[in-house]
Amino acid sequence: MSGVEAGLPGPGPGPGRWSGADPERPGSGGKPERDTGLPGNGDEQGHGTGPPGQGLGPERLARAALTRVLEPGDERAGAWLRQNGPVALLRALRVADGSAERLPGMTAARLEGYRLRAAAAEPERDLAVAAAVGGRLVCPGDREWPSQLDDLGDARPVGLWVRGRPDLRLWALRSVAVVGARACTPYGAHMAATLGAGLAERGWVVMSGAAFGVDGAAHRGVLAVGGATVAVLACGVDVPYPRGHAELIGRVAQQGLLVAELPPGSHPTRSRFVLRNRVIAALTRGTVVVEAEYRSGSLVTARQAARLGRFVMGVPTPLPGGAALAPIRFRVAIAA
Repeated sequence: MSGVEAGLPGPGPGPGRWSGADPERPGSGGKPERDTGLPGNGDEQGHGTGPPGQGLGPERLARAALTRVLEPGDERAGAWLRQNGPVALLRALRVADGSAERLPGMTAARLEGYRLRAAAAEPERDLAVAAAVGGRLVCPGDREWPSQLDDLGDARPVGLWVRGRPDLRLWALRSVAVVGARACTPYGAHMAATLGAGLAERGWVVMSGAAFGVDGAAHRGVLAVGGATVAVLACGVDVPYPRGHAELIGRVAQQGLLVAELPPGSHPTRSRFVLRNRVIAALTRGTVVVEAEYRSGSLVTARQAARLGRFVMGVPTPLPGGAALAPIRFRVAIAA
């Protein structure tokens, strides 16, 4: 199935607020835009250069620590980060000088939790563990940072832990999310694998969440044709989850990329799965839902993609009701 037949967007800019609108493809040699980050946070200063563990500046170390302190998608903390910068925010959460108490929306109970995590954070260790498995931390202001993530505003990631050799920014410029139910039908698994393979053969990067069902089928379809695929995880890039997909996740790490907001060793929770979906929606030019329950993380991804102005698509199904996603139910669901 071609991209046109599937109703997928071409490589040109989409209709939404796509910050990385330059449609250059991986390896094209095009000049990347300068990513200035969000106002007032000094994102382009002090990151250092070279592989993890070398030339590390205070900004990068602070962001590495904050990925262990702040939960993904915490907009209140994102506003603190934007207004104060990572170094000052981390210091406020570690030092009892009264500055943390003055942060808008801070409570005593919330501060206690932040303080415990900030005291235990060891960013140098996390960076070393990531490097040992072929990983790195990509921060706002880095050349590899996908600037379309800035569309998330204060909910954008503090940084992204990335495992694999390809450049995340270049791959994200021409990418499509393929998502769906864990308990999918054989038809759903077949369609996900077919879409994954077809998109990969036509030069698209396929992103998904490495879960059972549709996600795993999409990744396998891409890997089968030697294509490019990215798994966005709700855990650390060194944690194979689900365990039954340990081999698949290992293959994705070798042939593509693993991406996570959480530092090495982190394990998933229900809320982290849900919040992970906003990253998938923001990174890609469009989201294809193959099959999904009426209340599901896949529809969360679709709704988020629609809010961000990305393309949103659904796969028609011959199966009525049940877990299958009928096109009209899909339109009603994302409009809600």
